[in-house]
Order: sequence, then structure tokens, then C-alpha cells
Amino acid sequence: MYKGEEQLAPHSTPSLTGRAGGGSSSIGIYGGSFNPIHTGHIALGQWLVRQGIVDELWFLVSPQNPLKPASGLLDDAARLRLARLAIGRKRHLKVSDFEFHLPRPSYMVTTLEGLRTAYPDHAFELVIGADNWHRFPQWYRAEDILSHHRVIIYPRPGFPIDEASLPDGVRLVCTPLIDLSSTQIREAIAHDPAYNGFGLEPRVWAEIKAKGYYFV
Repeated sequence: MYKGEEQLAPHSTPSLTGRAGGGSSSIGIYGGSFNPIHTGHIALGQWLVRQGIVDELWFLVSPQNPLKPASGLLDDAARLRLARLAIGRKRHLKVSDFEFHLPRPSYMVTTLEGLRTAYPDHAFELVIGADNWHRFPQWYRAEDILSHHRVIIYPRPGFPIDEASLPDGVRLVCTPLIDLSSTQIREAIAHDPAYNGFGLEPRVWAEIKAKGYYFV
């Protein structure tokens, strides 16, 4: 089941009216380890909603990315809590632990299949960075994702996208280019004594300091 900021009951649906017809809502699925979630993630979600590209943006906290090493990854509960602290009550943004309840390693195609079953009235659109689009052919059953879902690509530094080459159902959106990464933040916490939480929501930074996350 989907467990968002308000701990939604199984198969419950947000009270939004979508654009897709039949009363369905367009839900952007933004998956990642969010280790930790930062203001760039949130700004992206808010931009997509404000522009009317999606009705809601769900931050799907992943237990493990099969294409990335798990070294330095905070445990599931810690990253989920940081994400919920960051999102708080921001409108039309949700946090989901849906993948925590699926077999591991978690693959996006399996997650999307589960979401379609759990929420048949929603239209799920996958939100990924340009860096992940470059790697998309390596994703497990990538073609199945494209067969059932639209894909929204946002820019990432160093990963140009040729819009003319994009297949049907895949679009590049001109979001503000935010050069901020969780890796940079972790390294700053570990090695920069002057780091003051730049790029983090205040409640997230307070939690990281209180728990000693990422400090060497």
C-alpha cells in the first residue's frame, strides 16, 4: 500500500481532480535513495506541480538502487523520516515507502506495476534526471516501462538530451538547472567544518546533526 505523509489507508486516493479524464490524477513518481533529500529535489517537485505537468509528485524512497552501490546508504527508516521532515505539509507533494514492501532488489518496472494495481484511478508518470535517461537502456524491462507510462526527463549538468531522438511518451521539461547533489552534501557534512546545512530543509539538517548522520 501507499504510505504517504498522511499515512493514507490502502487503496485510498488523494482528493484531487486530474486532467487525464475520468477523474484520474496525474501522479509523478520520483524515485531515489534520497540520501539525504535536499532542496533541489523539493524545488523540482514543486515546479512540476506549479507548471501543471503533474497533479501530485510522490517522492518514492528506494531501499536500494540495483545500479548503485549501497555503501554509505542510511537505513530505510532514517531516509524515510528525513524525507517526511523535508516535505512536511507542502501541497501536492507526498512521500512514499511503497518500495519497502516489495521484493528486493527493487526495480522500477515492478514498482510501477504495483502502483497501477493499487491505484487504478491514477495515471503514473516516471520522473527521472537526464543522467538516468542516459542509463535507461540498462534498466530492468525498460521497454515495459515505456509501454505503460509516460516519462518526464529533467535536465542534469553534463548530460545533454537530444529531444528529437526521444520516443513517443517521453518528454524533456525545462526545469531550473539546480547543481546540487546528495553526494556533495554528504561530503560537506563529513569534511567541511564550516558547512551549515546549505541545500537542506532546516528540520532535515537538525535531524542529521541530532543523529550524527554522515559525520565521519
